[in-house]
Amino acid sequence: MAVRYKLLLLTAQRRDEIGSLEWSEIDFDRCLWTIPREKAKNDRAHEVHLSTLAMEILDNLPRVGGHYVLTTNGARPVSGFSKSKERLDRHMIHLFRAELAESGYDPGGAAIDDWILHDLRRTAATGMARLNIPPHVVDKILNHVSGSMRGVAAIYNRHGYYEERKAALEAWARHVQSIMRPTPSNLVTLPAAR
Repeated sequence: MAVRYKLLLLTAQRRDEIGSLEWSEIDFDRCLWTIPREKAKNDRAHEVHLSTLAMEILDNLPRVGGHYVLTTNGARPVSGFSKSKERLDRHMIHLFRAELAESGYDPGGAAIDDWILHDLRRTAATGMARLNIPPHVVDKILNHVSGSMRGVAAIYNRHGYYEERKAALEAWARHVQSIMRPTPSNLVTLPAAR
C-alpha cells in the first residue's frame, strides 16, 4: 500500500493535509505533527500524535529536496491522488478477484473501487469507536469543530485531550498493525476438517 494511504489511515487526517505534509511540521522527538492553521480545514492549528507505526513509515522515507514529506521532486507536494487510487483499485481487484471467486463470496454488486479516500478517515474513526475510544476524543483527533461535545461542555471544556488522543492513535495503530502484520499471538489455528 502506498505510504500516503497508510498515513491517511493511521492519522485519520484529511487528504490535502497528508499530501502537503512538510518535514518541518514534524517533531520527531515528541512524535508530533503540527498542522498549521493555514493548512487545516477549520483554520485552526492541529496537533496529531504520530504512532510508533506512523513514525516507522516516516523514518524510512527518503528526504527528497528536504521540504515535503510526500514529493517526487522536492519542490512540490505529491499530487495525483486520483490516479494512484485507480492503480490501487486495479491492484486490489487483481489480488482479490480469484480469492472472492474461490470463496464463493458475493459482494452484491458492490465493486472494490466503490470507495473514496475520505473513507480511510471514516474507517479510522469507526475503528477507534470499536476500540472503545470515546467520541469526543475521536472528534479531537479528526479536528472537528462541532463534535460530540455540545452546549455548556463545548463552551467551557477547553481541554485538548492530547494524552487521550495519543493513546487512541497508538491503540488504532496496533489494531491496524495486527491486520497488516499478523503475529503468532493473533493468529487462530482452525481444527482440521473431519
